[in-house]
This record gives sequence, structure tokens and C-alpha cells, in this order.
Amino acid sequence: MIDWLRHLPILPILLPLAAGTAMLFLGESRRTLRAAIALCSTFLQLAAAIALLGMAGGIFPDVWPEGIAVYLLGGWRAPFGIVLVADRLAAVMLALTAVLATASLLYSLARWDRLGVHFHPLFQFLLMGINGAFLTGDLFNLFVFFEVLLAASYGLMLHGSGAPRVKAGLHYIAVNLAASFLFLIGVALIYGVSGTLNMAHLAVRFPQLQGGDRVLCELGTAILGVAFLVKAGAWPLNFWLPAAYGTAAAPVAAVFSITTKVGVYALLRLTALLSEAGTTAPFDTGWLWPIGLATLAFGSVAMLTAQQPQQLTSYSVLVSSGTLLAALGLGDAGMVGPTLFYLISSVLTTGAFFLLSEMIERSRPFGANILAVTFESFGVEEPLDPDRPDEVVGTVIPAAMAFLGLAFISCALLVTGLPPLSGFVAKFWMLSAALGWPSAGTPTASAWVLTAAVLASGLVGIVALSRMGTRIFWGASERIKPRLRVIEAGPVAFLVLLCAALAVQAGPVTDYLGATGNSLYTPRTYIDAVLSASPMGQPVPGAQP
Repeated sequence: MIDWLRHLPILPILLPLAAGTAMLFLGESRRTLRAAIALCSTFLQLAAAIALLGMAGGIFPDVWPEGIAVYLLGGWRAPFGIVLVADRLAAVMLALTAVLATASLLYSLARWDRLGVHFHPLFQFLLMGINGAFLTGDLFNLFVFFEVLLAASYGLMLHGSGAPRVKAGLHYIAVNLAASFLFLIGVALIYGVSGTLNMAHLAVRFPQLQGGDRVLCELGTAILGVAFLVKAGAWPLNFWLPAAYGTAAAPVAAVFSITTKVGVYALLRLTALLSEAGTTAPFDTGWLWPIGLATLAFGSVAMLTAQQPQQLTSYSVLVSSGTLLAALGLGDAGMVGPTLFYLISSVLTTGAFFLLSEMIERSRPFGANILAVTFESFGVEEPLDPDRPDEVVGTVIPAAMAFLGLAFISCALLVTGLPPLSGFVAKFWMLSAALGWPSAGTPTASAWVLTAAVLASGLVGIVALSRMGTRIFWGASERIKPRLRVIEAGPVAFLVLLCAALAVQAGPVTDYLGATGNSLYTPRTYIDAVLSASPMGQPVPGAQP
């Protein structure tokens, strides 16, 4: 049992790799088998992520003494070999990815997986890249996993047809290729002067650099940070995101909700590890705060201009990225736990909202015109016509409009941070931590500005969502009764109920995330665990980095 547990960190990468590769050998006619493999792989990833979440919390201290699993591929010790590291932060992000992927995959089985080729293999390779980015312990493999998830996302972005989707997809590809080029330049500069790309070893080597080597390494981290900010959707480098996410297929857009957070994760990880090394922008938190505020302001104003639900949801992704960057930019270790709670809530919310937006469009004649091209191109019966056969459009859920309305209200509450769901708990905890309550500390001017910006963005969200909801559910003179399948409504309900569960169980969740923040900003534990790990997974007594 113990020996098997030592291999647990590799499963979130190995499972989607094996599943995606196996499905490439199956023809498009074997859709049922492909879907079964995809479901098995995703469910197993969810189980592995939950197990890692518990073990990082200290369930098996004999296996992982500090709650940090270090997996040495090929038996090579760090910093010379490839290292996977599963700590609390990585486990939280893996579990969030698996939950969102499960809901998106189930939703896609209704019809969206048939609107293009290789949907399921691309979906698994996307998960492989995301999971690998969260687990890797060195910058080069972070670049590799970034490219894996981006290559898969290019195919998924263009899944289906239609001129707006293709145009937005080409912009998405061009911008991310440029960001990848910057990523590679930053990695090359860092390796050229430090001689290492292992993140734990880099935290040790960075303070030892002097003169020109120090300047070049700081330049490398700055270039690397710009690439992460592009991927995180930070202003002014986020012009590509609203159009890309707003035109992607619903399950694709939903799972894309986590991809922008990979950039935020990379910034958080490296900022914490290099916090004692005196790094400069953008890992210096003094830069993240204004960038986050600008992103938050841009996304909030843009929400008022949105005309379609999916477009509005895309702008809410920018609002969440801006809030995360601004909160982390305060540079307070106590902000990490609340920020992670907000990250989890926002990802689940936007994922549910993307899925819900497509179902809402079915009740609107304008939505029928947008989706008609895709369904006609691939010979799939359009679900907007109530006269179509039930085996294509699914069975009718009683009071479908009531379900859509309740789900829309729930998502609106989550996006704006109104009680009683997890969005309110996340914002309340985050702003309380920023203002220093209930401690006796005096809040800084930056904390007050962040508080005002977050509250103002919530007010703007209320206006935008109220206007959108009124127009959708009350403003149309004629309305098509949407036909929904349980496999479509179920994932949306699951994500919303999960957000409700986060609010109900806020105590245990905040305790876990608070401990995650504390461990993240004590980087010596992480560094020692990585650099002292032996091929058998046991620390080497007396080993020094």
C-alpha cells in the first residue's frame, strides 16, 4: 500500500496521457468507446486528486513527512532529474481541475463532442498539460506542460465551426505562441546564468548571483513573468481572451476557466519560492497589485457592454483574474488562503456559467442563428427546434425555464459575491484579511483601494447581470421552450451545489486553505523536501541543498 502511494503524484499526468493516446487509435465511429475511456480517465483523475488532497493534509505522515510528495522520474535526484512535487497548493489545483473537467466532459456528451474530430483525445491532453503544470518542480517542464495544454487548447478552441470562432481562435493561437516565445527566452536567460531550472534549487542559487549574472537572472524572471501575465489574462495583455472564451464551445469554454489560473498559479509559486531572494518585477508583489487593479477595472467596465451571456461570463473571468492578482499583490502571506478560496469559487462559477449560457441561448431566437452553422456543418440535429426527434434533442425537463432562471440567479450571486453562496464567503474573507480584521493592525492604503475596487466591481456585476437577466427572462415577446437533457442540466447543478457546499463547510475549507498559504510562504520546507529527496522517496539524513 505504501509503495503504491509513492506513485500517486504521477497518476494525474499518466492517466490522461494513456487515455488520450489510446483514443487516437480508435476511429471517430467508436464514439461510445471513446466516451467511456474519457469518463474512466477523468473519474480516476478526480479520485487521485482527492487522495492527494488528503495526503498533502497529513493523512500518511510516514510517507510524506511534511505533506510534500516528491516524485523523482527515472530515479534522478533534484536538481539533475525531472521532479514532480505535490504539496497542498498543487493538490488543491489538481482537485479543482478534476471537478471542473468532470462537469465539462459530462456536458459535452450531450452533443458537443460530435461537432468536430478528436474532441476526447484533445480534452485528455489538455488535462495532462494542466495537471503537469501544477505538479512540475522545474521551469523547463513547466514550459513543456504549458505547450501541451496550449496545443490541445488550440484544437478545442476551433472545435466546431463558424467565422467568429475561427477568427477568435487564430488570435488566441497567435497571442499564446508569442507568450510561449517569451517564456522560452526567460527560461534560457535564467538557465544561462544560474545553471539550474529546478525551482527549489533556483531559490537557493538566486541569492548567490552577483553583478551582471544577477541582472540577467532578474531580467529572465521579468520576461517569464510577462508570459505568465499573458496567460493569466492580465491587462493590457488580455485583449484576446473575451473573444476566444466568448465564442468557444460551451464545455470547452468551461474547462478554459482553469487555464487562466495556471498563469496565476505559476506567479504565486515562483513569488513564494523567490520571496527571500529579492526578485524584481513582475514577481515583486508591488507590480502585481496595480496590474491586478487595472485588470479588475477593465473586466468590470466590459461586463456592462456584454450583449450575450457567454460574452459576459468571459469578462467575469477577467474580473476574477484581476482580483486574484491584486490580492496577491498586497504581499501578505495571510492573503493566500482567502485568495485561494476566491480562486476555487470563481473557477467553479465561471465553469457553470459557461455551460448555462449555452442552454439559455436555446430559448432565444438569436441564439438559434449563432448555433445553426455549427450543427449544420457536422450534421447534428439542432436542439432549438421543438419538432426535432427526442433521441437527438433529449427529454424535456419539467419547468426548464425555471431551472435556467434559478441557475442564472445562483451564478449571478456567485459572480457578484452576494450571500449566501461561496462567492460572498470568499470576498468577505479576502477583504477581512486585507483590512487586518480582526487583528489590531492598521490597514494600508493599498488594502483600502483593493476593498473599494472589489466592492465596486460587485456593484457593476449586479447591474450587468440584472440587466442581462431581465432581457433574457422577461424582455422577449416570443420564447422557444428549451429542451434540456439531464446530462446537461446535471453538471451545472453540480457546480452550483458545490459552491453552496463550500459556503456551508467554510470552516474546514478555510482551515485547509489557510494552512496552504502558511506552507507556501515558508519556502524552506518545500526546498528541503525537494533537494533532499532520494529515489525511494525518503529524505536523505543530513542532506544539505
